[in-house]
Amino acid sequence: MNIVPLIIQLATGAVGGNIAGALLKKFNLGPLGNSIAGIVGGGLGGQLLSLLTSGGSAAAAAPAAGMDPSSIVSSLVGGGVGGAVLMAIVGWIKSKMSSS
Repeated sequence: MNIVPLIIQLATGAVGGNIAGALLKKFNLGPLGNSIAGIVGGGLGGQLLSLLTSGGSAAAAAPAAGMDPSSIVSSLVGGGVGGAVLMAIVGWIKSKMSSS
């Protein structure tokens, strides 16, 4: 198992969460909240994207865990987008709970 793609996904998830927090002021959770939601979302989003692009089988996912350019880009995109999406969802839920 190669852990480098997971580290890339977690790091880009934190970045994606903070970028989304800066763009979506209404759902901003603060730097720490954006980072935590982004890290979790980056890990989940990156893993989900790697499963979808590998055909969903564990045997097919093993070669995709390498350090070829396409897997690096996939980790960057999946982590960043996953982090941004989860931060926005958590921010939306928080805003709905505080407005009630």
